[in-house]
Amino acid sequence: MIIRNEDIRELIVEVLEGHRHIRTTILFQDGREWVLQEATIANLVRAYIIIRTHPTIAKVKLEGRRLTETKEGYADWQLLEVGGEKNGGMDRVAKEIA
Repeated sequence: MIIRNEDIRELIVEVLEGHRHIRTTILFQDGREWVLQEATIANLVRAYIIIRTHPTIAKVKLEGRRLTETKEGYADWQLLEVGGEKNGGMDRVAKEIA
């Protein structure tokens, strides 16, 4: 599934009352609703920035892993960077849109 801007009716980013972390809600034109936690958006932004600012990396892959040791305040389930690729070739999503 590819989400286009025109598929989205509203995008709401907020800290709910009584919470500390940001929630992002995507309301789709067809009535579906997705809620993304702050950590998910932070990982997406991190990967986006790596690709946008690095002169040769064109792909970032993050994999979910449960960690046995974490910093205080961090969840034990993390999305960790497992590789980047230099420019060249079409990835799965690009092939879908082509």
